[in-house]
Amino acid sequence: MVKLKITKIERKDRNLIKKFIKNRWGSDEVVYNGKIFLPHKLSGFVVKYNQKLVGLITYKKYKNYLWIVTIDSLIEKKGIGTRLINTVKKEAKNLGIKKIKLRTTNDNLNALRFYQKRGFRITKIYKGAVDYSRKIKPTIPLVGENRIPIHDEIELEINDIFK
Repeated sequence: MVKLKITKIERKDRNLIKKFIKNRWGSDEVVYNGKIFLPHKLSGFVVKYNQKLVGLITYKKYKNYLWIVTIDSLIEKKGIGTRLINTVKKEAKNLGIKKIKLRTTNDNLNALRFYQKRGFRITKIYKGAVDYSRKIKPTIPLVGENRIPIHDEIELEINDIFK
């Protein structure tokens, strides 16, 4: 496989990211627990192949943690997601931040497996958070992977990134 390079999001990437998120998420907005995020306006990293976006991770910096808003890879099982997570860990370390958080939905068993295998731990379950977010973004599906009804958000975090 061709070596793919991860680069920090630059201004020239913003429109490409907006289209990418819209194609992947059904809208250029992402909603968690009633909060709207615009990934194309956030910090993060991209993976391109022949000028095409094949991987993306976006995050928001808070006082004592980084919040991963989106992570996507068009090429699965090739290590892109792991490399993106590791790149954000390095970024957090450079910023002196020791904790990274994220959320996924209760139906997303692949994501739960992926994150836990990379050291993230489940810290909270927000019952009904997706139902609440659906009031803001009605296009959020009612049923997800494996025909599991989507209702809740599961928060995971890793806080030993300096090891």
